[in-house]
Amino acid sequence: MVACLAAVGAWAQTLTTPYSKVGYGLLSDNASSIQRSMGGVGYAMQNGRAVNVMNPASYSQVDSLTFLWDVGIDMTNLWSNEEGKRGYSFGGGLDYITSQFKLGKRLGGSFGLVPYSSVGYSFGSKIDNATENQSGAGGISQLYIGAGYELFKGLSLGVNVSYMFGTTTNQSLITKSTTSYFKREMEVRDWNMQVGLQYAFNLSPRDRVVLGVTYQPKKSFHGHTWGVFYDTQDTKTDTVGYASLKGRYEQPHSFGVGLSYEHNHRWLAEADFTYQDWSAVKYEPLEGFEVSTLKFDKRWKAAAGLQYSPNRRGSYFGAMAFRMGVFYNHDYINITGNNVRDYGASVGVSLPVPNGKTTVNLGLEWRHRYSAPTLLIKENYLNITLGVNFNELWFWKNKIR
Repeated sequence: MVACLAAVGAWAQTLTTPYSKVGYGLLSDNASSIQRSMGGVGYAMQNGRAVNVMNPASYSQVDSLTFLWDVGIDMTNLWSNEEGKRGYSFGGGLDYITSQFKLGKRLGGSFGLVPYSSVGYSFGSKIDNATENQSGAGGISQLYIGAGYELFKGLSLGVNVSYMFGTTTNQSLITKSTTSYFKREMEVRDWNMQVGLQYAFNLSPRDRVVLGVTYQPKKSFHGHTWGVFYDTQDTKTDTVGYASLKGRYEQPHSFGVGLSYEHNHRWLAEADFTYQDWSAVKYEPLEGFEVSTLKFDKRWKAAAGLQYSPNRRGSYFGAMAFRMGVFYNHDYINITGNNVRDYGASVGVSLPVPNGKTTVNLGLEWRHRYSAPTLLIKENYLNITLGVNFNELWFWKNKIR
């Protein structure tokens, strides 16, 4: 597995979109390949054979005697249109790696590496008798560990604690009679936390409902940010605006709620809602890199998904699972008074590996991103997700006969 991940990292390529220039970049919801095939739902999802980082309360339902590994790979084609000018970008690589295991009769645990945000863009423009090329790269990741405990029948409580790390870079190269270069870097080194609850109850022997809620507290980031300025007329490189992130850069309170319904262990439907008030957080401009139009908005996302499993204990076809989903996202990004929004639809299938419990999860997602009320850039995404869910009996002891 280590060799496989190293190979993936070697060919990983960053997707470029100008929308990732603002703030911390494009945010991730930590949905697995299974969940992305269902529109990105997961707050009320309970599956003892799949890792659900979106709500740590789900860890309590992991099957006994098993140790799960879930590795996700993402490949994306992007087509953009800005005032008739068309663009194309391709990106892909390792998206996440997570695990889940049983710790006790009612206790389950999980750890892994998941993304928090990503930055990647490159474009040029004409300014007064000069040209300007802007580009950005990087992102923030979360190395997390979590546990979920069933307090009593049906009610589970969970928590994820993560270490956040990563650097984002925004740079501008202005060419006139001389060349000026300015780069802003933000380095995050911090801790984060998420808590979750799930309550499950049976409507009948064949019908089951799960209500899930999550909360992530508002906090100030730790780390540093600074700018680097260079001009060809002056061989000296200047570092400007070096500052601590604490008290100046924040993430908001984050709330998630979901409701799922399962019928006869074959049909599963779920609807989720996410809310984050980014308009109430601090994000101070860096000296020499002020952006008068920078503004954050309230973010909310609605998603719904459906899964059908013909017969888990039947034939190969019966053991497959088929999924579909839709979502609408009102993002936190605001450009010159225009809020960024995106919506999309997804489908997917799980393919069981013969003679084992490991499954290969394939998903296809279409996403449309735009700004409103003024349409600045229109983007269409086609994402292919590949997740491999390794299910191993690590704690089984063979009897000696």
